[in-house]
Amino acid sequence: MATTKARREAAALFFVVFLLGVLLGGVGVHLWGERVLGGSAPVNTNPTRAQVIAQCTHELQLTPDQQKQMIAIIDDTRAKWAALYAPLDPQKEQIRLDGRAHIRAILTPEQQVKFDDFMRRIDEQRKKDAERQAAAGH
Repeated sequence: MATTKARREAAALFFVVFLLGVLLGGVGVHLWGERVLGGSAPVNTNPTRAQVIAQCTHELQLTPDQQKQMIAIIDDTRAKWAALYAPLDPQKEQIRLDGRAHIRAILTPEQQVKFDDFMRRIDEQRKKDAERQAAAGH
């Protein structure tokens, strides 16, 4: 009888320690990701057209005809937004280049080489993200 009770207590203690380990591990991974790795910001927070249609279809029980109409409306709206902001693209690029020039001015020649390489990688990623967003949006 005493052995059975001791085994139950040992099993319960083992379970509690295991559960605490899982919880502590989860919190540790979360804190590590937030503080050390800096968190991970989503590349694109705007949902794709397909995501919007899927969610609206689910939430509103859209008919196929309504889905087609909504696709046309979304495409038209997004085209209008793109046209609205397109004239700002050269200004945004100039601001980006000015900021980089100011940063380069405070760097040593060795740091400038590393900075240019870093900016090249960022530009490549931005281009890939834009292509992915354009492909996903339609």
